[in-house]
Amino acid sequence: MAKGEGAEQYSNASLLNKPGNSDGIQLAKRVSKFIYSKFSFRLSVCNKICYAIGGAPYQITGCALGFFLQIYLLDVAQIDPFYASIILFVGRAWDAVTDPTVGFLVSRSPWTRFGRMLPWIVLSTPLAVISYFLIWYVPPFENGKVIWYLFFYCLFQSLQTCFHVPYSALTMFISSEQKERDSATAYRMTVEVLGTVLGTAIQGQIVGLANAPCIPGPADILAEPSNFSATAYMIASGVICLIYIICAVVLFFGVREQKGESEPMSFFQGIKLVMGYGPYAKLVMGFLFTSLGFMLLEGNFALFCSATLGFRNDFQNILLVIMLSATLAIPFWQWFLTRFGKKTAVYVGTLAVIPFMILVVSLKSNLAVTYICSFAAGVGVAVAFLLPWSMLPDVVDDFQVQNPDFTGHEALFYSFYVFFTKFASGVSLGISTLSLDFAGYISRGCSQPKEVDLTLKLLVSAAPIALMAIGLSIIYSYPINEEKRQANRKLLQELRENEADSETDSAELANVV
Repeated sequence: MAKGEGAEQYSNASLLNKPGNSDGIQLAKRVSKFIYSKFSFRLSVCNKICYAIGGAPYQITGCALGFFLQIYLLDVAQIDPFYASIILFVGRAWDAVTDPTVGFLVSRSPWTRFGRMLPWIVLSTPLAVISYFLIWYVPPFENGKVIWYLFFYCLFQSLQTCFHVPYSALTMFISSEQKERDSATAYRMTVEVLGTVLGTAIQGQIVGLANAPCIPGPADILAEPSNFSATAYMIASGVICLIYIICAVVLFFGVREQKGESEPMSFFQGIKLVMGYGPYAKLVMGFLFTSLGFMLLEGNFALFCSATLGFRNDFQNILLVIMLSATLAIPFWQWFLTRFGKKTAVYVGTLAVIPFMILVVSLKSNLAVTYICSFAAGVGVAVAFLLPWSMLPDVVDDFQVQNPDFTGHEALFYSFYVFFTKFASGVSLGISTLSLDFAGYISRGCSQPKEVDLTLKLLVSAAPIALMAIGLSIIYSYPINEEKRQANRKLLQELRENEADSETDSAELANVV
């Protein structure tokens, strides 16, 4: 049945809607419900792709910063490891603090003809790309370098928050149908993992062609880095900025935001509402620890490959293999979670990474083995991308079932999750770089002290494994299983159908009057 035919039947039914004609009223209700269920919440493939493309900027820039900012500050900008750790930690901590603030402001934003979320995304983009570009620029002065990088790093993180928090909450407003949201989320995760591949490829391959040469003697440690190396970072950041803008434009013109209800509440009421909800707290804390483990691995793997394994000219290709593997694994995990459940997918995917994390630090330097371990690890990394964003809508749905009087607070749920993951990232980067400083890391040194090698092995293997184990133990008590998820879906569907009936009744009453 086509849309036009449904609309024609609805029009014909309305002719029967005369006072005293109960059959006409019931027919109108049935037709209205049919149109509601068939046409209101369908997303086209084009809509899903455009929505998914909007997630690429966060992953592209996040991947470039996560993999390369530490090594850039240490070896190209030549920031002291102690101050580099301050830049990385403060920048991410500041970023984390802005997330709930922006989430609160978004939830109280007025509705516009473009929606509530989309204006935040569009208006933040121009300043975000400028600040991102300046992160990768080496200023022509020594005094004040730390302030330069700290300022633009914090500024970019704030502006990107104004993009990513509304985009994350947009999941709940592109459709109220759970199946459509899950499908759109799968598209999104595929594009986001492709974004990490793209970020790794652009940053890694361009910068890899102009690696700053290592310095064999301690007396030459303070030698100036290659201008070509600094220029390569700027070229890579310029390409990423262009992609950022294109993705924002595609998202804005390709997605229609559905209007939702919103009830104003104070900031602290929002915190109490979100963090006081048990299933959400367990989900967030569980993924906080697992994400911290993956972020420790991500933030230190480039240095581990170049400094400990000696693959200074190959580390960017190794990182690319991880991201390509994760991209290829997304469809498999989407099928797996549909077939066996989301909690099972979290356990299987996370535990599958651990043997290879142990193997890569246990064997002597071997490029082939490292590539194999990286490919296998990427299969598990895909779970870290897909599952949190697939499970968050389930928590929001469960909250709506338990608290039907509360509406319009989806941005708060998403912003607090982003807050905790970004805080975990700041902690991991800060601790990692500070640990390297204490171990005696030598900027651009061809070889490193044994203490540095040991520290890097702990940061990419033992510490992440311990954190993942803690996270999985918390997720074990997460109460929303597949049965409860399906029950919530049916309850919400009935609620929406009842709302459609109420709207029809109101229209009938108006016609009678």
